[in-house]
Amino acid sequence: MDIQTLNPAALRKLGIEALTKALGPVGMVRFLQQFETGVGDYTKEREQWLKESDIKSIADQIKNRRKKK
Repeated sequence: MDIQTLNPAALRKLGIEALTKALGPVGMVRFLQQFETGVGDYTKEREQWLKESDIKSIADQIKNRRKKK
């Protein structure tokens, strides 16, 4: 079996089977529940956060945080 050529549905099926085998049915479900799709539009929100920032101010903030450690 060539994993590289599997379609997404077949790959997902094999992955769930592997998780079930390794963790049991309950463990597999618990593992999958850890992942969420989330909400919102990260790109738009990020643009708003960084609207007033430039490279120099971001670099200065990084340097200041490193000094505090």
